[in-house]
Amino acid sequence: MDRRRDEENNNVVAVYEASLNGCVSTLNTSIQRDAMLLHKISLTSFAETPLHIAALLGHVEFTGALLSKKPNLANEVDSLGRTPLHLASAEGHTEIVKLLLPTNAEICLVCDEDGRIPLHLAAMRGRMEAMKELLFAKPDSIRVELDGCKVFHLCVQYNHLDALKLLVESSINEDDFLTSKDSDGNSILHLATMLKQTKTIKYLLSISEIKREVNATNRMGYTALDVLEFSPRDFKYLRIQDIFKEAGARRCTNLMISTSSSLGPTVRPGAEAQTAQNTFNEAVQASQSSRFLRSWSWVEYLRHQGNWMEERRGTLMVVATVIATMAFQAGITPPGGTAVLSYAWPLTYLIFLAFNSVSFVASLCAMLLIISGFPLRNKFAIWLTSAMITTVTFMALTYIFAVVLVTPRFLLPKFDFMVGFSTVTWIELLVILVVVHAISLYWMVKKIRKSTHRSNISGSSTRS
Repeated sequence: MDRRRDEENNNVVAVYEASLNGCVSTLNTSIQRDAMLLHKISLTSFAETPLHIAALLGHVEFTGALLSKKPNLANEVDSLGRTPLHLASAEGHTEIVKLLLPTNAEICLVCDEDGRIPLHLAAMRGRMEAMKELLFAKPDSIRVELDGCKVFHLCVQYNHLDALKLLVESSINEDDFLTSKDSDGNSILHLATMLKQTKTIKYLLSISEIKREVNATNRMGYTALDVLEFSPRDFKYLRIQDIFKEAGARRCTNLMISTSSSLGPTVRPGAEAQTAQNTFNEAVQASQSSRFLRSWSWVEYLRHQGNWMEERRGTLMVVATVIATMAFQAGITPPGGTAVLSYAWPLTYLIFLAFNSVSFVASLCAMLLIISGFPLRNKFAIWLTSAMITTVTFMALTYIFAVVLVTPRFLLPKFDFMVGFSTVTWIELLVILVVVHAISLYWMVKKIRKSTHRSNISGSSTRS
């Protein structure tokens, strides 16, 4: 009895070794010794069947031989709930997928312990050919969700654009799939925006069904453009912003304003209803004006600047510290090593000392604002911006007069051109910055006045 059991075990081990190597002759020899050998596989303690191993490693001939002798092996699952089709699909062994599907197309819908069907694994790995075979054998597999996500979401999550295109073409008559949302209410456009997949976003917005829903919101009430606003500003951000602009994407706050402005009675109600309607319209107008002011006012502009400074707090601290150190060093060790040049060039030295002192004090003020712990927003942003501009400007002037002090007088005429050019360039840059900010402020104020005027007109017509 023990000898017979040992022979059976040896035959089983030989089959598993043959599955690792894809050796069909060893398989046939083992089955000749024991015709019931493949039926005894389920009695062993191995987690996988030989077909699992062959499918994972891509042994096409060996897989065909196993299926010809026992087709039901295709239905067996391993310790993680995976069928051989799961493994072949994940690895992209298309020929093995073709051999497995005719045995039972229903295995396309078998979920492993993580809830994944073979199509999910193929989509996560971008196995295009395997996906085609799975969709052809069982089109309904595209409907199976994984943790609330459609297979479309998986293609975007793992950045397989070609696989996504294949799914879109396969579901051409299933528009609801394209606009489906995951458990958080995110569409595939939301997800692609979170991951900043520029090519995917451009492709999605070329599909009319998705473009119509470009302003759809997720569970938190955010559109895809809102999601983009939460991401870091970089080159991809600007590119995606342009794509959304061309597609007519809007932020949720703008959508709320549009919705509010479109509300109103279609028939003349009674006295009580009219009073309620007037109250509602006034609330809508107030809300609209409030949102407009928050979106376009100078306060919002300063808030944006403050956010930028808040994010760059560490960098600003380093810059202010370096400038303060330079100014301090120049003050206690003036050009020439001592203050002896103050006797030869008293006026120039006083100007140098004045500029250096202003730069030093301004940099200390900037450092004080940064380390004070106050949020660098609104009025603090104004003061910090002024301090930094003053610091840099007067440090540049300090440098110029320091060079004048240590340069021999016969070389100064040659230095005048350099000083003049540098000064003009710096002044031009400051003027450009002032003009740009002034224009931005002008347009913001103008839009606020227009909005207020329209609100007053609308309010007057509503009351009348």
